Amino acid sequence: MNTPDIEFDPDDNFAHSFEAGADADDEETPEALVWQLLLLINPGDEETALQQFTAYRDALAETGADDTEPVWLLKDVIDWKSGFYVDWTDVATLIDSINELVARWNLRIDWGVEDPTDDEFLNDTDVPALMAIAYDRLREYGYTLWTWNTNGDAHAGWITLSRDDEAMRVIAPALGIELRAASDAY
Repeated sequence: MNTPDIEFDPDDNFAHSFEAGADADDEETPEALVWQLLLLINPGDEETALQQFTAYRDALAETGADDTEPVWLLKDVIDWKSGFYVDWTDVATLIDSINELVARWNLRIDWGVEDPTDDEFLNDTDVPALMAIAYDRLREYGYTLWTWNTNGDAHAGWITLSRDDEAMRVIAPALGIELRAASDAY
């Protein structure tokens, strides 16, 4: 498998190279940080991370803009594969998306009801409440559900291994991504 052609060590997983409270190296390029983020949100699946990185670079080349925020390009590259982006009222799509994401690791979220597609359940809940449930269930399996600030009427995020929480707290801000655990949604 080919690793991305950027100036950094592709085997340097930020999850193991930062101490608590550390900052990203000022010399790290946005592309290097995007690569590290993709490795974190695709734990154990470097092939998917590489495919998404290639798609990210293609999207970046298409925009031709130096001021493009990486998170907006990443949103489209990872949607329904390694991340989610849903309207603030679309609880059914959030459930479907999270279920699709956790299926990569043969996990199932217990949404607290027998049928999470039941109209009564869907009408009595909201996206932040469901993200909090998913966050709690994923922590039981050693994963963290994250959400990033879309500055609009949508919710977005991804999942990492819980052991990589500190790395995510370093990489996301270095990319200009306002991020927090999904238990405390934006």
